[in-house]
Amino acid sequence: MMARGDDMAQVGRGRRRFVGRRGVILVGAGLPALGLLAVLAWPSFTSGGAPGGTAVNSRVVEVAVARELAPDFVLAMPGGGALRLSDLRGRVVLLDFWASWCKPCRDEAPALAEAYREYQGRGVEFVGVNLWDDAGDAQRFLREQGHRYPNGIDAEGKIAISYGVRGIPEKFFIDRDGLIVRKFSGPMNPVLLRGILDDLLGPHSANALPPTGAHWPQRGFPRCRCAPVGGDAPAQWGGYDG
Repeated sequence: MMARGDDMAQVGRGRRRFVGRRGVILVGAGLPALGLLAVLAWPSFTSGGAPGGTAVNSRVVEVAVARELAPDFVLAMPGGGALRLSDLRGRVVLLDFWASWCKPCRDEAPALAEAYREYQGRGVEFVGVNLWDDAGDAQRFLREQGHRYPNGIDAEGKIAISYGVRGIPEKFFIDRDGLIVRKFSGPMNPVLLRGILDDLLGPHSANALPPTGAHWPQRGFPRCRCAPVGGDAPAQWGGYDG
């Protein structure tokens, strides 16, 4: 009986070790899934509007990027309709990730609004992607700043994930061929902003930087599929007269 008792104790210890090992294996196997869930759930863990660990970029810094095709997306306009990035092929696109509670985003808003008024109709389009925000606060902010370019909400963070956004504000400059050519984190000043746009417009810009030998093909500029903005529509999320 004593031997049987020892055998049973050994079995018990073996089961505990197996369960322990299996627990370690299960936890290890689940780490990638947990990481993915953490990324997808980032809007749920907030501190004053920002997800935990999210950077608020207060200084402008250029980030090196590979010259590659910008990930396509469809951005829903809260007023109705949607914008597809690939429909803007043939234009220089400034893609801006922002939130209304972000102070650097607020600081640079007048420069963005002024630049858009200056470059609208010159083969340039701005697209704003709102993140981790209250829709009402964001719309009030856009009205206050007089933004007329299309803005939409990336409610699930899918667009931000596809672009590797790590903080706000972040901007991607996309050339006429749909390639990401520059990326900046932090609020941009008007001189830097104009210099980059003029450079990307090349010889088509009156203030272009010295030519680099690049050839910009002549193309028509397609209209994006956005909600129409009527005469009484606010300076708001949707629509623009491209």
